[in-house]
Amino acid sequence: MIAYPRKMLAAEMVAALRGDALLGDAHNGLFVAAPRRTGKTTFLQADLTPALQAADVVVAYVDLWADPRRDPGLLIAEAIGRALEPHLGVVARTARKAGLDKVKVAGALEIDLRKIGQVDGTTLAEALRLLHTASGKPVALIIDEAQHALTSEAGEAAMTALKSARDQLNRPGQVNLMLVMSGSDRDKLMRLVNTSGAPFYGSQVQRMPPLGPDFIAHVAALVEAQRPALRPVDRQALARAFEVFGFRPQFFMAALGQVLSPLADVSGRFEVALMEAARQRQARDEAQMESDFLGLKPTEQAVLWRMLEQGPKFRPYDGEALRFYRAATGHPVSAAQAQKALEALRQRTPALVWKSARGEYAVEDAGMHRWYTERVGANAWPPTSPQGLLALDDDA
Repeated sequence: MIAYPRKMLAAEMVAALRGDALLGDAHNGLFVAAPRRTGKTTFLQADLTPALQAADVVVAYVDLWADPRRDPGLLIAEAIGRALEPHLGVVARTARKAGLDKVKVAGALEIDLRKIGQVDGTTLAEALRLLHTASGKPVALIIDEAQHALTSEAGEAAMTALKSARDQLNRPGQVNLMLVMSGSDRDKLMRLVNTSGAPFYGSQVQRMPPLGPDFIAHVAALVEAQRPALRPVDRQALARAFEVFGFRPQFFMAALGQVLSPLADVSGRFEVALMEAARQRQARDEAQMESDFLGLKPTEQAVLWRMLEQGPKFRPYDGEALRFYRAATGHPVSAAQAQKALEALRQRTPALVWKSARGEYAVEDAGMHRWYTERVGANAWPPTSPQGLLALDDDA
């Protein structure tokens, strides 16, 4: 995929994180949501990280989806440890080789080398304080797919520790710890900020803007430069195709390469072929979701349907939910049966349902919400198999 820097957006985020923006609360934590494959991670790594480093900020980055089987709290701690390592100095590195457990940093601060990378609220806060002190610079911790931290008690504890570290390190007019939390599902990310018990209660989750007209103009200019015979490229047609692709640059650029290939069997303008490729991708995505839904047992279908309808208001076992399940399946559904269905949805590969450590549930793929909303709007919900909606027996 072509590189497309978003320097202006990165510069605006850096200013907000430093507290230089006139309005906003980003200096207390920046929470951004964007659907998967829309360029969020690329932006964090290729644009925001270099912009922060250019502003003389030490950056620690961790993607909690890089290894979803490992505990999120441990991954966060290890990322801080990796960022701290270069700043421990020759003495600390020599101490490690000599088998020593503790060293002093900056002449006074003592660090237990055995605890770097371990999940402990005090250790996380201390490691961040040490990183700031040893480097003499502000610290930015970027956590990609931060909502995954909520899936374990240790991950939740790590988030609480980060909030504590922020409160300890930052002063009015002086931001020493910048926190960036990103997520591919806004509803899940909101659980970090939207209740009084949430670690970052009161902060706002913002939608990261998708790539827009500037990106399309950049792509069109590249096509015109490499294939002069195609001038002028229809930029509006490219923008419409990009939207149908869900603003996902990877799929858009892959399809563009295919329709522009000298081996492609394309007659007429390539923009038309690109739009057709976008519609085919959309149809495949929707067909997969429909197939997944119709392959579920009746109670599983009913529970997933309720989850799609309710969104963050979903409560799996209340009276209204149980009445909904009964109406959808045609037979009574107990709380125990609903719980069994939820666990089955979580255990599928890939999982259809996400669960937090507090027992909150959400649809794993946010794209399924868009699919559901479009089907409802088209009066095409629920999907039906040749045998009817709830064709499978729960005991099958």
